[in-house]
Amino acid sequence: MINITLFSQIISKLDRSKFNKLTLSQGSDKHNKGYNSWTHLVSMLFCQFAKSQSVRDISNGLRSATGNLNHMGITKVPSKSSVSYQNKHRDHNLFKDYYFCLLESLGQQAGFKQVKFRIKSKIFLLDSTTISLGLSLFDWAKYKTAKGAIKMYTLLDYDGNLPAYVNITNGKTADNRGAYKVPLVKWSVIVADRFYNDFYLLNIWDSKGVFFVIRHKENLQYISKGEITLPQNRHQNIMIDELIELKNLASKEKYGKKLRRVAVWDEQNKQTIELITNQMSWTANTISKLYKTRWQIEIFFREIKQNLHIKSFVGTTENAVMIQIWTALITILILKALKAMAKYKWHLSNLVAFIRLNIFVKINLQQWLDKPFDEPPPTMPNSCTQGIIF
Repeated sequence: MINITLFSQIISKLDRSKFNKLTLSQGSDKHNKGYNSWTHLVSMLFCQFAKSQSVRDISNGLRSATGNLNHMGITKVPSKSSVSYQNKHRDHNLFKDYYFCLLESLGQQAGFKQVKFRIKSKIFLLDSTTISLGLSLFDWAKYKTAKGAIKMYTLLDYDGNLPAYVNITNGKTADNRGAYKVPLVKWSVIVADRFYNDFYLLNIWDSKGVFFVIRHKENLQYISKGEITLPQNRHQNIMIDELIELKNLASKEKYGKKLRRVAVWDEQNKQTIELITNQMSWTANTISKLYKTRWQIEIFFREIKQNLHIKSFVGTTENAVMIQIWTALITILILKALKAMAKYKWHLSNLVAFIRLNIFVKINLQQWLDKPFDEPPPTMPNSCTQGIIF
């Protein structure tokens, strides 16, 4: 009989030694008054898994697990005031750095089966999502006159389907501006939508040895420098493959090299998709398929908004919001690792819902992941059971 809750077993998958090193290096446990960084992390992960709506819910929820707290590395249930205070004051960078530490270990387990390309370049998908906030409560999140928001710029690793980089800005930041801090990996390829068709930005990527596949704007002015012959009787969706130079003088000053333009017919949406790239050797079909993978980042944004707790917040300060977002990303990393461990073919939404329902149930985690609908073994009859009175 397992004597540890499902939530405790999930927490045990985390590398606490790495977290302790980060805590020590950043000094985040100074003056903690009994509510240390690890307890803070567990509290905010509980907020995500249980979808707690307030700091009171977090405190009361953990209090209901009395007797199992030591398995999570917690000695005392945090009060709602302690959670609120530390959300405001403990630097969110601790949780950000821990996400990337876990990405190196758990991220390898959370492998995501994808369409394989015959290219050696690492594939990254770039986009942003807007998270709305009430300006009366979140006055630091400038967006519109009567509305607040933040933008979450994400560089998604195609292989693991997990963020390799996240930049969170206020809602006013233009999409292309939020991409200037994206870390660049030489010989990798970045796939993005037309909002990132910024020739100064593309020139920086090109100068750093990074390939790009971008949907260009409809008003792009260019001069055709010759078409590339398309294969006969194959890839009929490719309409044109050509070399171009930018015509507009201001654009040409930002990006003076030749570009490759590929136009693709999208049968599903009955539209033409026009792409530009600085990659001259891959086939037009590969360029087309690379852009098609961009949909994975839209799916990722939908997953975190539907399944995790990032559309409403238990704290109103900027630091509290950042902590909740980074612990949400840690949670999605854990969930995808659990999916990879399981023999049962879980949908992410079902896995989240089932964990929420069974969060303090004492059952073997691996057994539950593999066979969630199996009935428990029958209990042996007790010979001392009292007889029927009536």
